[in-house]
Amino acid sequence: MAKPGSCAAVLLLLLGFLSVSSVHADTLLSAPLNVTIREIEVNSAMVTWEILEGDPVIGFAITQQKKDVRMLRFIQEVNTTTRSCALWDLDEDTEYIVHVQSISMEGSSPPSEPVLFRTPKESEKLASKSPDEVTMEEFGEAAQLRAGELIIIVVVLIMWAGVIVLFCRQYDIIKDNEPNNNKDKAKNSSECSTPEHPQGGLLRSNL
Repeated sequence: MAKPGSCAAVLLLLLGFLSVSSVHADTLLSAPLNVTIREIEVNSAMVTWEILEGDPVIGFAITQQKKDVRMLRFIQEVNTTTRSCALWDLDEDTEYIVHVQSISMEGSSPPSEPVLFRTPKESEKLASKSPDEVTMEEFGEAAQLRAGELIIIVVVLIMWAGVIVLFCRQYDIIKDNEPNNNKDKAKNSSECSTPEHPQGGLLRSNL
């Protein structure tokens, strides 16, 4: 027959185990929900997720892994309420597996369901882009090119205007000097001509 003291000790241990399990269950975080990969580019992507309302989440942890490759990339951030994270430096035409975990003061949640996605090839991305689609980066480059072209055109026009003004000044100077040149030519021609004898017959010498 069991002693009363031993029964009491067993009951206390059982109650303590149940209370610890209850506290652990209350503080255990739920895994993130609706994990989605968006904005998939050749070398980058964006992962988003949701959490259960009321979970004391202070951060997140993301594991990124190439399919059929053991090497992992681990991304962790705390003291944040964001529900998205950029994945960078990806390889084109490659499959990746992503898990997301929530972080609280007590620890981490179980990992989310794995999400598989594939980055496109560079050629596929260019082919899928509409001819009328213009990104902000392309727009900025086009604006810079247009600004440079306008500066070059303005400089060329200013240079041509200067050449025209200089030509007009030289032309005016040459035109103003033409009457003086004509007078000098006439004067020189009159000085070089033979003087004429006065009319009246030949001079006779007195004998």
